Amino acid sequence: MLIADLRKDYSRASLSKSDVAADPMEQFKKWFDEALTAEVPEANAMNLATVDANGRPSSRIVLIKEFDHRGFSWFTNYESRKGHQLHQNQHAALLFHWIGLERQVRIEGRVERISAEENDAYFHSRPLGSRIGAIASSQSEPVASREALEMRYAAAEAQHGEHPLRPAHWGGYRLVPDYIEFWQGRSSRLHDRIAFTLQADGSWHRQRLQP
Repeated sequence: MLIADLRKDYSRASLSKSDVAADPMEQFKKWFDEALTAEVPEANAMNLATVDANGRPSSRIVLIKEFDHRGFSWFTNYESRKGHQLHQNQHAALLFHWIGLERQVRIEGRVERISAEENDAYFHSRPLGSRIGAIASSQSEPVASREALEMRYAAAEAQHGEHPLRPAHWGGYRLVPDYIEFWQGRSSRLHDRIAFTLQADGSWHRQRLQP
């Protein structure tokens, strides 16, 4: 079979402007809860796209850890490649793809660091191994071998024990959205797309887009 022949006709659901909440964050929560109920694999996984100072894009999968009226949050190494890019360009995009429900959510906006208090609270809620790993790994930097990485982990484990403190280079980001689009797959590629754009007065403008 040719790759070009791979296709699926979507037919699970539809989406109209009257179906979605007036507040896109409420609509996102509804869809996120439905993805959890449907046991979509890793429903909390999202693609994070960033752009460096030269306009070169980069993307990777990260896990959302919180969303509320302030935006969408995740945690990482501030000195990683994405951390450097977010320092150079504070605008980014997120994409959730819940294939089991034939849905996508696209989110764009400005990214800010979250508070030290929130960072500490989440860091200390993580499994011990993950906390040690955050200390041991200089994320995105070259390493000579897997053995060298494991030696760094063992050294950090011996030094910090069972109560490691959050390293200064590790913490959270929050994307404050100004654009959120809900995509529902439909038959014959006539997909439903409902987009919300943030207005100057803080309200959201809702419109249907062509597929």
